[in-house]
Amino acid sequence: MSFYNFSEETNPAAEDEHYMRLALHEAQKAYAAQEIPIGAVVVCKGRVVGRGHNLTEQLNDVTAHAEMQAFTSASQTLGGKYLKECTLYVTVEPCVMCAGASYWTQIGRLVYGASEPKRGFLSKSNHLLHPRTILKGGVLSEECSDLMKRFFINKRG
Repeated sequence: MSFYNFSEETNPAAEDEHYMRLALHEAQKAYAAQEIPIGAVVVCKGRVVGRGHNLTEQLNDVTAHAEMQAFTSASQTLGGKYLKECTLYVTVEPCVMCAGASYWTQIGRLVYGASEPKRGFLSKSNHLLHPRTILKGGVLSEECSDLMKRFFINKRG
């Protein structure tokens, strides 16, 4: 796990971009493995405590989404299932399943890159997150979206 400590004076937007770039790095791993390129990291008090990328093809498991991998990793690192003081950074708006999982982890904050109007949880309901979870979208959205577009163009091509 990497450690990156932001000072009190750090711009929160710069911090979000930094961690989203780490999530994009995870998404690149999925892309290289011919998985849908979504990546996620869980950060707690300036420390990456979990990371993951899509493994649905490799594991032959429809639930092996990036967020699920990152939640499992974070829970193992922290020794508990609740992630109240953590932030999930994910390159694409979570699906309903992953939003539900974030509810059960009680994640403190969820930050995503690209919107997903077809399969993202916000297209179904904006009440799937824990009531205390802070939601922020659109961080490095173009980069996150471009990676997805490139993947599907290459898949069809």
